[in-house]
Amino acid sequence: MTSVTTVELRDAIADIMNRAAFGKERFEVTRDGKALAAIMPVEDIRLLEELEDRLDAVLARDGIEAYDTGMEEAVPLKQAKAELGLE
Repeated sequence: MTSVTTVELRDAIADIMNRAAFGKERFEVTRDGKALAAIMPVEDIRLLEELEDRLDAVLARDGIEAYDTGMEEAVPLKQAKAELGLE
């Protein structure tokens, strides 16, 4: 992944966007040496979102299976809030 500063991005935004869109390059945008954001081809982000959706589905299924088999005990909302310091 190529690293560019915010100043470099501002000065070459069209070129960087074209390199990401058509050259399939990824860029890490930094400021003061710290990563702020990434620019990547839209296909990459769509793939990441699809993977996240699949993982969410697996976790949801596993949670339902655990609940159905009694592996996890239900906690009353009031108790959960107290344990999380939300009350």
